[in-house]
Amino acid sequence: MKKLTVEEMNRMSIDEFRQSRKIPLVIVLDDIRSLYNVGSIFRTSDAFRVEKLVLCGITACPPSVEIHKTALGAEDSVQWIYYKNIFDAIKDLRNEKYRIIAIEQVEKSTKLNKWNIKEEKYALILGNEVKGVKQEIVDICDECLEIPQYGTKHSLNVSCAASIVIWDYFKQYTEKVNIKNNMV
Repeated sequence: MKKLTVEEMNRMSIDEFRQSRKIPLVIVLDDIRSLYNVGSIFRTSDAFRVEKLVLCGITACPPSVEIHKTALGAEDSVQWIYYKNIFDAIKDLRNEKYRIIAIEQVEKSTKLNKWNIKEEKYALILGNEVKGVKQEIVDICDECLEIPQYGTKHSLNVSCAASIVIWDYFKQYTEKVNIKNNMV
C-alpha cells in the first residue's frame, strides 16, 4: 500500500463543496467553550457534508486563529450561522421541519447503536464541555440520543461525541438512500 498524495485524493474546492449535495443534518453547538472543539467539529462536518452548523451562546464563531488551527479551513467550506439564544435557533429549526435531538445522557434516551433514522431532517444539539445540554433544552427536544460507553468515565470530549454521531448519521443516511458512492 502507498499513501495517497494530496493530488491523488482529488479534493474538491470550497466552491465545489458549497455546490455539492449535503446530508440533511444540522449540528447545533450550545455554549462550547473550546475554540479547538469548535474547529474540530467544523472539520468533521466538512468531511461528511453536514448541511450546516448552528453556533449558540458563548460558542465562538469564525474567523478565529484557534478555530482555524483544528478546522484547517473547514470553517470556510461549511455553512454556519450564529444565534445568541439557542431557543431562537430551535424555533427556527422546528419551522424548517427538523427533528430536534439532544446528544445527552438522560432517562429513556435512545442508545446510538439502537437509533434508526427516518427520512427526515435532523438537528443534533451538543452542549457545554462540563455541563452538557441544559435541562431546559432537553425538555423541548423530540428525543435524546446517547452514545453507549463502557469504561469508567462515561464522558466523551464534545468534538469526539460529535464525530461519532455525525458518522453514524452519515452511514445510516447514505445506506438508506443508497448514495454512498454518489455524494458528488
